[in-house]
Amino acid sequence: MAEEKCDHDCSSCGKSCESRDLHIKLREGSSVKKVIGIVSGKGGVGKSLVTSLLACKVHRDGFRTAILDADITGPSIPESFGLSETRASGDGNSLNPVVTDSGIQLMSMNFLLENENDPVVWRGPVISGAVQQFWTDVVWKDVDFMFVDMPPGTGDVPLTVFQSLPIDGIIVVSSPQQLVRVIVEKAVKMANMMNVPVLGLVENMSYVKCPDCGCEISVFGKSNIEKIADTFGIPVLARIPMEESTAAYVDSGDIESLDLPYLNTAAELVEGLL
Repeated sequence: MAEEKCDHDCSSCGKSCESRDLHIKLREGSSVKKVIGIVSGKGGVGKSLVTSLLACKVHRDGFRTAILDADITGPSIPESFGLSETRASGDGNSLNPVVTDSGIQLMSMNFLLENENDPVVWRGPVISGAVQQFWTDVVWKDVDFMFVDMPPGTGDVPLTVFQSLPIDGIIVVSSPQQLVRVIVEKAVKMANMMNVPVLGLVENMSYVKCPDCGCEISVFGKSNIEKIADTFGIPVLARIPMEESTAAYVDSGDIESLDLPYLNTAAELVEGLL
């Protein structure tokens, strides 16, 4: 596993900490080749949508994919795949991922609750521990690409994921509003501090296409995504419009039937990491 370097001069602190590996190991019998984090500095921009669509696209391209839903207090992955009533099985020592119709492996807190709408009223360290257990206690079977759906912000859980899991890169999800520039900057700077590669930006809710003339209507104002990308020297991987049909497929739990072109570039970039 990759090693995390200290961010100071170890020779001056008197500690032997220059080359610590903080990554935790998978359960024996599990296999995950590449781990991609889907992040944002704020909520409501569509991280779970991007996570699900990207996992489905890469899976359709012939790779074995999985989703680790790290949004412990606000999980939405199970409902997108029509599995909100499903519960994970295990033997007391390990958990089996829930598998979708097409074969994507999932683990989410909702698979462990008695009722899907029960709140998870936990403090940060307990939530972080649950995310680590999703990595260590679930038997992930021959996964080529695992996508980690992160909670918003730069708090306990994103920090835990960056430190504990061997993240091969992150994709930052944003929306067109001007204020998102600051939010994106926080996410990118956190990744840089943790030595995690930023693969690129995805702008969700980018525009609405007029059903009559086909022109793009910028509901949230002119997009700043290209300017933000230039500032940080990272590519724009996709601009996803708001479409009624997309919402309908997600709401009905049929996201695997969606075959949209918007994330093709992102999928090619991710697949090139293997």
